[in-house]
Amino acid sequence: MADPIHDAPIMAEMLIEGLNRYDTEPCLYLGDKVKTYREVRDMTSQLVQALRSRGIENGERVAVVSGNRPEVLANIAAMQLAGCVGTPLHPLGSLDDHAYVLEDASITTLIFDSSLFQQRAAELKERVPGLKNLLGFGPTEVGEDYLALAETFEPQPLQNPGIDPDAISSFTYTGGTTGKPKGVMQNHRCASYMTMIQMIEWEFPEDLRMLIATPLSHAAAAFFIPVLQKGGAFYVMQGFNPDEFFDMVEQHRITATMLVPVMLYYLMDHPRASTAKLSSLETIFYGASPISPARLKEAIEKWGPIFYQFFGQSEAPMVLTNMRKGEHDLSKPERLSSCGRPNPWVKLALLDDNNEPVGPGEAGEICVRGPLVMQGYLNKPEQTAEALAGGWLHTGDIGRFDDEGFLYIVDRKKDMIVSGGFNVFPRETEDVLSAHDAVAQVAVIGVPDEKWGEAVKAVVVLKPGIEASDSLTEELTEQVKQAKGSVYAPKSIDYTDMIPNTAVGKPDKKALRAQYWEGKDRQV
Repeated sequence: MADPIHDAPIMAEMLIEGLNRYDTEPCLYLGDKVKTYREVRDMTSQLVQALRSRGIENGERVAVVSGNRPEVLANIAAMQLAGCVGTPLHPLGSLDDHAYVLEDASITTLIFDSSLFQQRAAELKERVPGLKNLLGFGPTEVGEDYLALAETFEPQPLQNPGIDPDAISSFTYTGGTTGKPKGVMQNHRCASYMTMIQMIEWEFPEDLRMLIATPLSHAAAAFFIPVLQKGGAFYVMQGFNPDEFFDMVEQHRITATMLVPVMLYYLMDHPRASTAKLSSLETIFYGASPISPARLKEAIEKWGPIFYQFFGQSEAPMVLTNMRKGEHDLSKPERLSSCGRPNPWVKLALLDDNNEPVGPGEAGEICVRGPLVMQGYLNKPEQTAEALAGGWLHTGDIGRFDDEGFLYIVDRKKDMIVSGGFNVFPRETEDVLSAHDAVAQVAVIGVPDEKWGEAVKAVVVLKPGIEASDSLTEELTEQVKQAKGSVYAPKSIDYTDMIPNTAVGKPDKKALRAQYWEGKDRQV
């Protein structure tokens, strides 16, 4: 370990400080269960001792799969304090997905929700020979009852684990657009740096009642430290449901939440969107995938200037850029296509294929440097070298700056469609189509075409009460032609009830493309 004299606090230390700040104040609401700060702190201590009693500490590799329950939050803290390397498994992932991650990351311990994932734990035990410990949240026929084990220990003061800030803290698996998922290796320094930027830059309400509508084990966990530092409370949904969302905001006077765009669309298209009492909401954080500018404008007009955008990726999480609430300026509608300005705590540049900066106003790949950047991809040296070529993290996103310094993501580099020799960025077509009053959601992909090589196809979800028709297809196609030219206009439009999403709420274009490229020699 390097000389620690200049080290900033890591997540484990910030968790201890945050949990020690308060005692009887409520920390976590989940259904009819309420946990105070002291109760979450005591539970964390008991879970740390339980892990250590089974030799699970100091770099031991642990995966977690669970529904939203109080123990998930305490376990996040416990794993940090025990020095584990954590890997969240998405609750909706398949057996093959989960088995691949466990084997690739050499996971030795699986912590699981006994009420929901006992069968999955048993199947993974059969599939993954290296899995030694199975710990269930509650009684289980597979492995050991983690909570019963924790209850055998008396709560103790939380202790600084003395972890090297450069030690790996997590493997986060990202699907990307092609190939097997990649395990992003992040160290403890990265997580604490991200949290520092959140605390400095993000617009949290002073009276913080944070509604969590996403899995606690994933993006929601990034809000743990800010909520603790402000003496706030988590209000956790068991699963996202618009009616329950509106009920919880009204009942608990929720002041902040985090949504991915598709959740926002469902809320806006719900009958209660105009009648629910949302006046307590001060900030809606949103990110994880591009948002339709037209739908964002609609949301601001409906609920006011309460939207705060963040942009990042697993390889450099969440805080690369931000667009503050006041920057969502309806008098500058083009601004709503932006992901905000780069924050001053990271180095961000737009580079060409030779790793040279592009000219003013030109598009280039978004590349970043700083403590946020991953250590690399687990077991993938070639892909690591490609992603970190030239001393920059290459995000794979193509962007451009306007003259006020706002960054616009043109599209994913690998999502670009080459049609008849012309480059088409799907995001630009999607933004035009989503501005139509009939369109709730849209994803644009390239599909095989004998004449053009690839043809532009739009997959559209219509708003409630709207029926698909040839005339609507012609209208949508013409709208794109008028706005962007015929190259960007879809050659075909398919209508569907739902666009598949990835584990983090992004439109799953890989899954969409698969049905059209099946049996072809190449996939885009």
